[in-house]
Parts: sequence; C-alpha cells; structure tokens
Amino acid sequence: MSAHSTQTELKLIGKLILEGDLHCETGLHIGAGKGSLEIGGSDNPVVKDAFGQPYIPGSSLRGKLRALLEGFLGLAVPSELIFLSRRKGQEVRIHQSDRPDDEICLLFGRNPGRMDRVVGEPLESHNATPARLAVYDAPLDPESITPQMRDNMDDELTEVKSENSIDRITSQANPRTLERVPAGARFRVRFILDILCDEDGALVGHLVQALRLLEDDALGGGGSRGSGRVRFSNLKLTWRNREYYAAGAAPKELIAGADTTALQKRLGETGPSFIKE
Repeated sequence: MSAHSTQTELKLIGKLILEGDLHCETGLHIGAGKGSLEIGGSDNPVVKDAFGQPYIPGSSLRGKLRALLEGFLGLAVPSELIFLSRRKGQEVRIHQSDRPDDEICLLFGRNPGRMDRVVGEPLESHNATPARLAVYDAPLDPESITPQMRDNMDDELTEVKSENSIDRITSQANPRTLERVPAGARFRVRFILDILCDEDGALVGHLVQALRLLEDDALGGGGSRGSGRVRFSNLKLTWRNREYYAAGAAPKELIAGADTTALQKRLGETGPSFIKE
C-alpha cells in the first residue's frame, strides 16, 4: 500500500500526461449495443463516433485497467468487493475500501456512503477521494487502415467475424456475427494523472503495470475467442507543474518513443523525482 494517510493534504502539484499509440494485434470489438443494429448488418456492431469511425471509449479502457489492477493487487476477492449494481443477471462488483492508502481508490476515486459488500457487513465509507486518473476516448488513426486492408474487409473501416456456437446435445448450430476493428488498426490514447501530493508520484507505476497487464490480456469483447489483443508503442510521458498552468512555464518531457517495458524501466530508475524538478 501507499504512504497516503488521513492527514495527507491535497493540493495540485502538477499533471503527468501519458500519450501514445494502441495497436490492434487482433481484431478489436467494443460493442455499441443492439440498438444500432441495421438490416443486413452485424449482430454485434462496434461503437462509433458521430463521423462513423470506430473509437475506444475511455470508460471501456479505464474499466479494463482497473479490473486488471484489482486482480494484480489481490483485491478482486469477495471480502474486498462491493456491489455497484445488484440487478438480477446484471450484477456489477468492483473493489472499494475505506483505507486511505488504497491505491485503487486513489487512482480511480471513491464515493462515500453505504454499500453492500459481496461478503460480510455493508461498507460504511466516510472518505470521498478524488480520482487521480483520467482516461480519454481513443480515436482511430484512419491512416492505419491501409488500402490493402480495405480490399479485404466487409466495410471501409471494420470487418465482420462469423462465429458459431454448437448445442452439446442436438449439435444444432447457432451462428452469429461480430463486427471488429481489424488487426493493424491504430488508436491514439491519452491518460492524465493528477499529482495532488508527493505520495501520488508512485501511482504512475501502477498505471504502467496496468498497461503491461493489458498487453497480455484482452480489451473489449470476445477476448477468449481471439479478439482484443493490443500493444502500446510510441509512448510519451510529460510533466506539467503548477508553473505551467500559472505562468506558462515549459513542460518537461520525461520519456518519448517508448514501449511499456522501456517506460517501466525508466520510471524504476528515476522514481517520482519529476515532482521536485
């Protein structure tokens, strides 16, 4: 756990800006829901922006990173989980505690109030914690969809993957289609980490851990069936202190052109020393 305590004073010291590319190593499906189904279209379309281009919602990326970190830190166990929703068949369980040094609650925020635990007595949370991490919608780079890719796809920017489930008793097939952004597509990602006290400097390490975990996991739907494998590259980490916002001081570039391995190594060498610079 971190060095945060109930006496830790919060005041903006600066912001860490992490930007880079997310590459689709296999097709990516982040669903838009069946409300957008068109005649002759896929059963499961991908989410698109107002210009009809696929994108990765910040909420989808943020939620996946949080889930991976909860598991990595050993917090995805019944005694550490609360119900965010208890609607039958749509239960949502996430980690939350009232501990001031809880990195998940520091990164992703915490609301006060009474919440039902999955196991044990309800959680009576009295601490409201501002979320340090903001994850933005990731737009598609249209240039990453090459003419050769377009010639072999069902749509200008997406492909349709046909799948089948087989009844184990009758052997009856249940075909379905899944719209995906094709392998080779590239999205621009942007994360901002607010540093509100000296102790927050260590939280960037957890963000990088989550990115590395995601590279060996899957983003979006169909991960166990081959979809959603991603890779990060061209990562740039920039520090903007209070003087940047108050007097127009120049930002400090901490690292550029890195993958997650190089970024993690660099942070391991320097630690949160950027706060003092």
